[in-house]
Parts: sequence; structure tokens; C-alpha cells
Amino acid sequence: MKQKGKTLVVLAGLAVSTIHVINKMQYTHSTVRNVLACSENNYYEWRFGKIRYTKKGSGSPLLLLHDLTPGSSSYEFHKLVNELSKTNEVYALDFLGYGLSDKPNMTFTNYLYVQMVSDFVKNVIGKRTDVIATGDAAPICIMTCHNDPEIFGKLIFINPKNLFDLNKIPSKRTKALKLLFDAPILGTFIYNLITSKSAFEKTFHEEYFYNPAKVEEKDILSYVEAAHLTDYNSKYSFTSYVGNYINANIIHALKEINNSICIVGGEHESDIENTVDNYKYYNSSIEHTTVAKTKHLPHLENPEAVLKALNIYLA
Repeated sequence: MKQKGKTLVVLAGLAVSTIHVINKMQYTHSTVRNVLACSENNYYEWRFGKIRYTKKGSGSPLLLLHDLTPGSSSYEFHKLVNELSKTNEVYALDFLGYGLSDKPNMTFTNYLYVQMVSDFVKNVIGKRTDVIATGDAAPICIMTCHNDPEIFGKLIFINPKNLFDLNKIPSKRTKALKLLFDAPILGTFIYNLITSKSAFEKTFHEEYFYNPAKVEEKDILSYVEAAHLTDYNSKYSFTSYVGNYINANIIHALKEINNSICIVGGEHESDIENTVDNYKYYNSSIEHTTVAKTKHLPHLENPEAVLKALNIYLA
């Protein structure tokens, strides 16, 4: 029996060591291409870590806030920046825990990001700014605007997160999931499976793009790299995401803000009509436009159509 016990311990040790090596190889392989490298990087020294951002153009300030799904970063706006910078001073940042920003081992919440965005506008931009926010960033923008109504002008939301989903707070199940993913070796291994290149290819083809033929290799590689930079710390924003810690009920804030708001929806985005109707129910002044033959990331799939809509609204 003692010999069997020793054998099990040795096998368990070998299994853990093997998984650790696989994890390390996955991180190295995912970041070796340096897809997100940019000579125009700037960093805002925030109290919880450095926030990476780019600044381009001149004119009225415009802040671009990316989605908070795994692998997201300001890369999702790269097809819009040059054109928008012809008429605006464009800022594109990576949220703390994403892209090239710092990725501390902490729980990321809606309220943390609200404070981050507010501080960034006040300390870096320094002027009232218009905002374009995708998906999960839209509720953060609304809460920030409600807390500091003077810092934002026009608000544009690209496929904002459904109000019903935002009401899903951390539960026993999601807390258990977070604990699992936070585990040093096994949790990292599962995270690597979820954020592998093949997993992102499936997500882009089925959820992000209407026409899979338009997905570029660089799109996939940028998400893979963003999800694995800074080694194991890159998973902590994901664990907060699956744990529903980034969610918050924004109905009260949505009803009270007086900013001009427009929702840009992908024609084939899941449940987009109900999402828009729900937002309009609580704020009837919201405008809405649809980008044909697109899903969750119309600004990557059909940037020309999105720019056309933005230019009309931002004019």
C-alpha cells in the first residue's frame, strides 16, 4: 500500500509538472509574434497599475473603450482610428487587466473600471470627451457618466451588453468558477484551452463576424496575444468576467443621464433588437442605427459602414 501511495504521488507530481510546462509553452507560443506592438504607446500611471493608451489627431476629444470579453483590447478599433483622427483627438486605451495594460492579481469590478475611466478622462484628456464603447464597456461608460456628468459629451455604444445580463451578480456557481480558474496550474490550463487560437477562431466565425471569410489572421492572433501577455496574470480579468464581478445594474443611471446617446447594432447580433428596446425603454432619447451583415464587431467586419454612421452622429 505504501508503494502504491508513493507511485500515486510521483505520478501526480509528473502530471502537475507536465501541465505547468504545457502552460508555459502556450503562453510563449501565443505572444511570440508581438502582434500588438505599437510605437505610439503611452502609459497612464494609475494607482492600480499602468494603463496603456494611444493618442492620435487633433480636435474634439474622442475616447474609444473596447469590450471586456477574453482577449479584447484597443486593437478592435484599429480600423477606425486613422479616419477618426482626421477630425478628432482620438484616445484608445486598454482597460486594466487587458491588452498591454498592467494585469494585477485582483478582482476586477464595474466600479473599479468606472473610477479608472473617470480618472483617465480627468488626468490625461483633461476635457469633455465623446465616447465610443463596445459591449461590456457601455455599462461602464453609463455609470461613469452618471457619477461625473460633466466629463462626457456624446455617447456611442456598439452592441452594448443586454440589461438582463447585467443583472447577473456573482453567485455560488460563478464564485466557484472564479476559484477554479484562479487555481495556479489547473485553472491556468483550462484558461489556456478557452483562449487558444482554435477557440478564438470559433468565436470569431460564430459570434463576432457575420461573414467568416472576412476574419483576418491578425484579428485572431491579436486576441490570442492579448489573452496571454504577462504570463499567468492575464487570466485574472477573465476570472472576474466569468464570475460576473464586472456586471452592475445600470437602469437607474441610464434613466438619469442626459447625454446624447446612439446605439450602433450589428444586424445579426444575438438579441440586438430586444437589447435596443430595453435601453430605449429606460431612456427614450436614445437613437439607433444598424450595420447590415455584421454581428458583434461591426467595426472590424465592416469599418467603412461604421465610420459612415459615426461621422453622421459625431458631426
